[in-house]
Amino acid sequence: MTSATSPRELAHPTRDEIRLEEVLHALSDPMRLRVVRKLADAGEEVACAHVELPVTKSTQTHHFRVLRESGVIRQAYRGTAKMNDLRRDDLEALFPGLLDAILSAARRSAGATTA
Repeated sequence: MTSATSPRELAHPTRDEIRLEEVLHALSDPMRLRVVRKLADAGEEVACAHVELPVTKSTQTHHFRVLRESGVIRQAYRGTAKMNDLRRDDLEALFPGLLDAILSAARRSAGATTA
């Protein structure tokens, strides 16, 4: 994992360090999947504060950390905001079609529960 060089830099796994079982674990939680769907729909960096989850702030921080440490998202500070973006290119290179399949299934599932 690339280590942080300052307190404002966050450690992320390199592409070669991303493991399928960690990605699947990260995406198995409904709150983390909601974060990933929000980032995918946005198509650009999104601040943590703009992702609403029905959990405490500390639990939300935990979910973002699991996503970052598994290699699903990249986080970076921009001023005082912690910005998040999907590592779509890395995930697609390692596991072609996986992210799109999971997002598609999650959207179908969400549509079924609201119908």
